[in-house]
Order: sequence, then structure tokens, then C-alpha cells
Amino acid sequence: MFGNDDAQQPQKSGWLNRLVSGLSKSSTKLVTGISDIFTKSKLDDAALAELEDVLIAADLGTATAAKLTTALAKSRFGKDVSSEEVRIAFAADITKVLEPVALPLSVDPARKPFVILMVGVNGAGKTTTIGKLAQQFRRDGLNVTMAAGDTFRAAAVEQLKVWGSRVGAHVVARDTGADAASLAFEALQEARKRGDDVLLVDTAGRLQNKDVLMAELQKISRSIAKADPGAPHATLLVLDATVGQNAHSQVEIFKNIVGVTGLVMTKLDGTAKGGVVVALAEKFKLPVHYIGVGEGADDLRPFTSQSFARSLMGLSPEP
Repeated sequence: MFGNDDAQQPQKSGWLNRLVSGLSKSSTKLVTGISDIFTKSKLDDAALAELEDVLIAADLGTATAAKLTTALAKSRFGKDVSSEEVRIAFAADITKVLEPVALPLSVDPARKPFVILMVGVNGAGKTTTIGKLAQQFRRDGLNVTMAAGDTFRAAAVEQLKVWGSRVGAHVVARDTGADAASLAFEALQEARKRGDDVLLVDTAGRLQNKDVLMAELQKISRSIAKADPGAPHATLLVLDATVGQNAHSQVEIFKNIVGVTGLVMTKLDGTAKGGVVVALAEKFKLPVHYIGVGEGADDLRPFTSQSFARSLMGLSPEP
């Protein structure tokens, strides 16, 4: 339906190149740090301690750093090793950490519309992500409605309208300050009448007052469930990779508020903190559905464990 394998191959290699380029700030930090340690070639206790520090500094987290260095010590301690050998070993072990969470978002055709509630702090790239997902769903032949539920930000509403006209998706919007829960309820009813396959619901992300945010998001979720008892069918938390370790607290907060079912990591191209994806996978075990490495619609793609792990370690995405 979407072209033969030969046509898909350049698209795949194009994405892998963008992934390598997008993770270059993170990988350069790791490659340099690891290479600096192995001017002396033996893997000893001092080298292991330094390696652990490099991994923690790259936002992979203390638990992951300890796991990776322990595994390396088991097989290579006291032996001559090169920087590349270390990076290959780390990439293989990071792949194992990421594999259980590298799960595609599956739109259930039996649920029409399949309701995706998008949450996250303002500035994480939530509204842009909704537009990019709408474009991908439209390319897959699905009909899409987008609900402009961040009703306090006129810019977010306008942004969704632009995406809607660009990709051919229906947009439900109300006046600034309108009740977001009522809007979500009406959007679901409209999407159902239209026979649309997917409903993407934008939400506000003001963390300055967690209680207000919690109440609003829970109200939206309850309102959607009134219109469809099984909905929302997915609740995706959009995270800005540039915040590094602060992503942990955001996951905790939104998980407690609305029961996040999966993650989308944006802006990996703008940071050296891409290792936080690994730390989040290790700690929360939540599916990572998509990652973003640029502004274009094609720069948001389903997350794959091996290509990410190898790119993070400055290796070719495919061995």
C-alpha cells in the first residue's frame, strides 16, 4: 500500500542518518569521555570508576551506569580494551535495557475514534508533536481529529489549526479560556460522528500549580471517559530531552495525575543529554513510542532500541 522495499530503503537510511546527526551532541560527549579514559589500555578499577562518571554525566542515570560498568568488568576486567570495544559493549547492553520499552503505538481500528490524550509541560513540543503524529496517521490513510485543549494558549490553538489545514485533519477549537474538558467531550462526539479513526487531544501543561493542573487533566480524562468508557485509549507524555534529569520528576508527576501509558521524547538534536532516555527506560519501564531529532514531520519516528543505543555510543546505527 505504501510502496515497495526499494522505495522504503532510502527513507530508512535517511532517518538513520538524521538519528546519528540528531544524537551527535550526546554521542560526542560519551565518545570523548570514553576515549580520554582509554589512553591506557587496561580495564582496571580506576578506569571503571571513570567510565561510571562519564555515563552519569551523560544522563544515563546511576543505576544504568552501574549496570553497564559491572557487565563490562565481568567480561573485560584486567584485559586490554579499546574505546571502540567499550562503546560496542555498552551499546549492546543499552539495547537490552531499551528493547522492552521500544514499543510502537498501535491504533486499534476497533475503537473509532482511537483517543490519544497528549500531556506534558509547556515548551516540551506537545502541540508540534500532535501535528506531526496527525501527519503520519494521515499518510497511513487514517482520518484524524485534533482537539485544541490547551485553551489558555492562543498560540497553541492557532498552531493546531495550521497543522490541521496542512495535513487535512479536522480541528475542534473554542475561544481562549474555554473549558478544556467540555471541548474534549465535544471533540470526541464530533470525531465519532465523522467516523474518524483517531482523536488527538492537546492539553495545557502549566506546572507552576500542580494541583490546578492535576484537577484539569483529571477532569479532561473523566470527560473523555463519559463519552467513551474505554477512552482515552493512550495517554502520551511528551518530554523535552534538553531538561535531562528533570524528566524523571515530570514522569512521576504526570504518571500520578493521569496514568501515562507511553512516552514521546523530543528535541534530542538540541542536547547532550540524550542518555536520559536510557535512564527513564531503566527506572519507569514505560513504552517509548516516538523520538524527535529535528523540526520536520519526518524527524519524529517510532523508537527503536538498537539504532538508538548504537547512535548514542557514536557507532553506525546498524552493525
